[in-house]
Amino acid sequence: MQQPDLDISVVIPLLNEEESLPELTQWISRVMQMHGYSYEIILVDDGSTDHSWRVIQDLSAVEPAIKAIRFNRNYGKSAALNVGFKETRGEVVITMDADLQDSPDEIPELYRMIKEQEYDLVSGWKKKRFDPLSKTIPTKLFNGVTRRISRIPLHDFNCGLKAYDQRVVKSIDVYGEMHRYIPVIAKWNGFKNIGEKVVQHRERQYGTTKFGLERFVYGFLDLLSITFVSRFKKRPMHFFGTMGTLSFLIGFFITIWLIGDKVFNSFYLHQRTRDVVAQPLFFLALVALVIGVQLFLAGFLAEMISLTGSRKNEYLIRDQIGLLPTHV
Repeated sequence: MQQPDLDISVVIPLLNEEESLPELTQWISRVMQMHGYSYEIILVDDGSTDHSWRVIQDLSAVEPAIKAIRFNRNYGKSAALNVGFKETRGEVVITMDADLQDSPDEIPELYRMIKEQEYDLVSGWKKKRFDPLSKTIPTKLFNGVTRRISRIPLHDFNCGLKAYDQRVVKSIDVYGEMHRYIPVIAKWNGFKNIGEKVVQHRERQYGTTKFGLERFVYGFLDLLSITFVSRFKKRPMHFFGTMGTLSFLIGFFITIWLIGDKVFNSFYLHQRTRDVVAQPLFFLALVALVIGVQLFLAGFLAEMISLTGSRKNEYLIRDQIGLLPTHV
């Protein structure tokens, strides 16, 4: 892993934020210079259709700390963060949204918590929000379910303002829509010192939100996915094999019982009553046997794939500024 040579890397994924970028980058630079940090700002343009890239080019021409990556199309926030993480050179990595709802004034305290209190990850908590009830109520439900399943005592998993020790961002792979669950991914990778800080939530200054209500549905499905993958990605046979064995044994014992009943009770007086029970049990046993074999084979194949395959994210980068060309 590349040794960090800066104090802070700020990674900002963005989509159609041309109006907010000048104010945001100037604000970040002002905070960094006030506290004497060495820093870089990595902007990841996730396929913007406005003039965001042109604005980034103009900003980078006068601010050397600004580096940028431009996707050829929209891949999503997780892809933007994943690519940005790979380019970071700071001891502490800060992520924030580009819409000015996250305050750069929070950066010094987040940095201190990572460096002095030795947190692996500090997540922002927007305790007082300026969102409508249609957004805040599902968010509380989403956070409550995530908190219970992951057993991580955070109030706001989806807050874009977070701070990481560099070891964390270099050790995790964020894909799909997993950016909501970076604390969960970090925990399953052994980074368990996770903290929380109440941060300021500002009203959106420009543009409109890029997320709809469907993100809560996707979020729940992603939570199930990351929980399963985190526990069984290295040992899928433990899950599929166990379920398959149980299903097969249930079907096997029902079959044995039916055979025994047929042999030893062939002159049972209530033949019709027994047939009413036996016939559904026979089909249940047959289904259980078939499902058991299929689950066992699925576990065997998954085990082989986990040993020989690897996940590769391929995001087509159109342009970049201030970074060495890389293949992602």
